[in-house]
Formats: sequence, C-alpha cells, structure tokens
Amino acid sequence: MRNLITDVRGLLVGQAHDADAATGVTVAMFERPTVASVAILGGAPGVRDTALLEPEMTVEHVDAIVLSGGSAWGLAAADGVMAHLAGQGRGFAIGPLRVPIVPQAILFDLLTGGAKPWAKGGEEAPYRRLGAEAAANAGADFALGTAGAGFGATTANLKGGLGSASARAATGQIVGALVAVNAVGTATIGDGPHFWAAPYEREGEFGGLGWPAGIRPEDLGLRFKGGAGQNTTIALVATDAVLTKAQCKRLALAAHDGLARALRPSHGALDGDVVFAAATGHSGAPSDAFALTELCATAADVLARAVARGVHAATALPFAGALPAWRDRFRG
Repeated sequence: MRNLITDVRGLLVGQAHDADAATGVTVAMFERPTVASVAILGGAPGVRDTALLEPEMTVEHVDAIVLSGGSAWGLAAADGVMAHLAGQGRGFAIGPLRVPIVPQAILFDLLTGGAKPWAKGGEEAPYRRLGAEAAANAGADFALGTAGAGFGATTANLKGGLGSASARAATGQIVGALVAVNAVGTATIGDGPHFWAAPYEREGEFGGLGWPAGIRPEDLGLRFKGGAGQNTTIALVATDAVLTKAQCKRLALAAHDGLARALRPSHGALDGDVVFAAATGHSGAPSDAFALTELCATAADVLARAVARGVHAATALPFAGALPAWRDRFRG
C-alpha cells in the first residue's frame, strides 16, 4: 500500500504543471472503462461533462477524470486528455469513431502569483498541453503538495495542495482519495498546527500531532479567503469494488463528509466543492447495504486524510505575498 489512490487497482495518476504560471493538472487514468458518478455540494463549481454521470443518464463508463487549476480556462485540460486517449483507441464507440469520456472539475488559482497572460487575452492557455502531458505521465506513484492541480491551490491561512490517501475497508476492498485543496476556509485549527482531520490520521501521515489540548471558541471562528469563485476543493474517491452508477453516486455523496471533517467551513456559497466517485470493479460487489455503507464511511475517512496530507506536504510559492506552507510555519 502506497497510501495513494493508486492502491485501487485499475487506476493510475498523472500530473503536469507550469511553474512560471503556478498552475497544473492532475489526471486519474482508468485502465479500462469505469463506472463513475459525481456529487456537487459547493455553491460555485466549475465542471465539464458531469451531467452524464448522473445515474439516469445513458453513458455508463468514463475513461479518465481530470482535476485542474486555471478556473474556466482549465477546462481545456480535458481536451488534451481526450487526444491522448483517442491515440490509444479509447472512448465511447459511435460507429467507427471513439469519443473518450473525460469529466472534469476546476479550481480557481489565477490570483496566487505567476504569469498568466492568457487571462488578459492574446495568448493560448497551457491547459490542453498540460492535460496531454499529465495523461502521458500516468503511473502508480505521484507527488503530493505543490503538484498537479494543487500547484497553485491555497486555503485561508496556508498553502493548499494535492493530497491522497487510501485504506482497506472492513469489506476487504480498497478505497482511495485524490484531492486538490483550494478551500475558502482552513484545514488547521485556529492559529496552531493541528489538523481538523486529526482523528482519522494513520501512522503520522500529516505530522502525528493529534488534537490540540483544547479547542477554544475563537478556534471555531470562520476564516475566509478571497471572494466568490476564488475557491473550490475538488476530489475523486475510488474503490476496486463492483458498483453501479447509483451506488457510485451514494459513494460520492458520503465522501463529502470527509471534506466537512477536514475543512472549516465546507460546502459554502463561495466553494465549488465537487467529489467524483469511481469503481474499477476488480473485486466483488458489496454484499448488502451495510457493506456499501462500510465503503462510504471509508471513503469519507480517506478523503479527510487526503485533505490534510495535501496541506501538510505543500511548499510555498516563490512569489511576493504568497501564503506560507504548513512546513514553513510549524515543522519542528
């Protein structure tokens, strides 16, 4: 177990970034067409091809899922992933043609430093290129923190980042999470180093600090970053179980509990919180509703851990006024 979403069989992750622009792309590549759904609980999402993931829609499988920076500009990343998949003969069959199915969610990182001339017109944004590079780079190991879709991500008080975690559910199946943490609020408690996700930590994966000695009323005060459209935490949870689209929808909804456990606040009008869920089908189906609930609870736990890991692993951007990273403020 790598403690990464790639512990789920049938799934690889690729990443690419533009350091000068402080933005990037993360792609979950499925080794075969995979059942997936989505749940959007934030008030300001940016998405592509998510309507087809609803259980009543016709298309049953996806080929990849993209998480990207760049706000609406970043939606072009899926074009690059589609081009890569088409070159492999992947996609939904329509006569002699293939259309790769690549849903996507984006986050806002346009104001966190770096040169973004395309946002002023006259130059093409890099996201199609970054999407293709990320797809080509897909593998079992990948970087956390200031990487991929989390490269330019921030929280209200610290640098955000790309996080991942995994666990074996009581059913024996593997569940993993992948998240780009760009929250309107905080992943840490008050002014200290402790993470809201502390009760779910395993083996000191984000510092091993546990809870603080006490949580004061002022620690519960909300801290906000930016304005409308300037935030979004986007994630994928996946399992190697066999699930239907409706069960994937339930998995995505339940996994949002992980965001609520790890970020304060979450699911607000200023966040675009999106969670995809996918089932690669390499192990058996849940035996009953209780077994499905085990998978759902595990998904929420691993997503909470992934959020904290993304912030814990991040490094600060080298720009004036950039937020400090957790490691800059608290390590040692």
